[in-house]
Amino acid sequence: MMIHDITARVGRHKSRKRVGRGEASGLGGTSGRGHKGAKSRSGYSRRASYEGGQKPFAQRFPKRGFSNAAFRREYAVVNLKLLQDRFESGAEIDAAAMVAKGILSDTATPVKILGEGELTKKLKVVAAKFSAQAKARIEAAGGTAVEAA
Repeated sequence: MMIHDITARVGRHKSRKRVGRGEASGLGGTSGRGHKGAKSRSGYSRRASYEGGQKPFAQRFPKRGFSNAAFRREYAVVNLKLLQDRFESGAEIDAAAMVAKGILSDTATPVKILGEGELTKKLKVVAAKFSAQAKARIEAAGGTAVEAA
């Protein structure tokens, strides 16, 4: 007899367990969850890293080294193509102007201007940082790039 013969007789799908439907069903009482304890309760869930109360793996070894990650400075990046599309020639652009045009959500994060896209308009751009390409393109179009913290 081959496996396909067995499955043809038995059927493709196994019927689901109906737990908690009386002692005679074989899955009444504790409904297959064993006796007492957190795992038997509804709503139980455990962290993936939980090790039953023993010292967690990550805490068993000494920590070495240092990371500068906490001191990293995040910038809201804006490309020149957005400034080209949303502002008129001769405009003075800063974080507040970009928020007004819907480019940025707030003025709290410092802005960095990147050089993607062509710039033909003469703009005065005030930002925390500029990429070298962005600064060159703004100045080539007759505008000014002012770095302000």
